[in-house]
Amino acid sequence: MKIEMIEAKQLKQKPNWNELGFGKYFTDYMFTIDYIDKQGWVNAKIEPYAPIPFEPSAIVLHYALETFEGLKAYKTKDGRILLFRPEMNARRMQNSNFRLCMPSLPEEDFIEAISKLVSVEKDWIPTLPGTSLYIRPFMFAYENHLGVHPAHNFKFVIILSPVGNYYKNGMSPVKIYVEEEYVRAVKGGTGFAKCGGNYACSVIAQDKAEKMGYTQVLWLDGQYHKYVEEVGTMNVMFYIGDEIVTCPCEGSVLPGVTRDSVIQILKKWGYKVSERLLSIDELMEAGHNGQLKEAFGTGTAAVISPIGVLTYRNDTVVVNQEKIGPLTQKLFDYLTGIQWGQIEDEFHWTREVK
Repeated sequence: MKIEMIEAKQLKQKPNWNELGFGKYFTDYMFTIDYIDKQGWVNAKIEPYAPIPFEPSAIVLHYALETFEGLKAYKTKDGRILLFRPEMNARRMQNSNFRLCMPSLPEEDFIEAISKLVSVEKDWIPTLPGTSLYIRPFMFAYENHLGVHPAHNFKFVIILSPVGNYYKNGMSPVKIYVEEEYVRAVKGGTGFAKCGGNYACSVIAQDKAEKMGYTQVLWLDGQYHKYVEEVGTMNVMFYIGDEIVTCPCEGSVLPGVTRDSVIQILKKWGYKVSERLLSIDELMEAGHNGQLKEAFGTGTAAVISPIGVLTYRNDTVVVNQEKIGPLTQKLFDYLTGIQWGQIEDEFHWTREVK
C-alpha cells in the first residue's frame, strides 16, 4: 500500500504524561483512506489531525453506518514499540463491516497503516508505568443520500491518543448493577459487531446504574432476560467452584481480544474454562453459597477489572470480600507483562513496530 505523507505546518505541544486520562488528547497525525465505488481503496495518507469534512446528508449521520476498533501501542523499557494482537482487531473489524454491508480493508493493510502511523508518532507514546498509546481505527459511510440501503463510498481513519494508567490510584474492585429492564443486543442483531449503535443503546442503563452508585452494568440476554452476557464495555468472567465461566460468543456478545487472550492463558495454566450459558440465578446463588470465588471484566482499556459487588433486583452479593482475587491479580500482571515486554511472550502475540 502506497501511503502519502503530508507534513503538518506546526506540531502540538505534548500533554503532561501524569495527567492524560483516557481519550482527551490526540496526536499530530492521522491515517485516512477512501473506499470509492468501482475504484476500491484509494488516497491512503498520513496527514495532520484535523476535522473531516462531509455534508449534513452523509449517510452515517442518519443511519449510523460506521464501525470502529480499539487497541494500544506500548513502549518497553528498552525502547521497543509493541502492538498486541492487531490481526485480531483487523479480523473483528472485517466481521463488523460485513454485518453492516461495508467493505473491509485487508488485514495486512490494516496492520501496515497502524504500524506506519504509530512509527511516525512514536514520540507520543508515554513511558510512565501503565500508560500507552490508544489506537482508534474507524470507518463510516459519507456519501450524500437519505435512504436506508447499503452505501458505496466510505472513509477509513486511524487516530491516536496517549492514555494514562487506567488504575492511577491502584486497581480496586468495582460495583456492578444487573440490568433487566433494557437490553444491549440479541442474536441476529449487531451485538457481535463493534459499531456505535451498540454503545448508544447502552448509555441509558449506564446512566441509571451510575445514579444508583454503581460503576458498570451487567447485561442479561435480550430474549429471556436470564443469562449473563457482558459488563459495560467488557466481557466478563466468573470463577465458580473449579471452573471459570464466561458467556459464549454466539452473536450477541463482542468477541473480545483480551477475552480470547485470557481464555488461552487460563487453559495453559490448567484451569477449566467453560464458555456456556450462566443464568443470573445460578450466579447469585454461587455468590451466596461461597462458590463464587472471583469475578472480573476483560477489555483493552482496563485489561482486567475486578468485580467486588453484584446487585440484582434487591439482592446483593459481595465477591471475595471486595478484594482483588489472586487469580485476577495474576492474570493482570501476566497479560500486562506481555504487553509491555516485561516477560516472555510465549504466545507470540506482540508485534514490534519499526
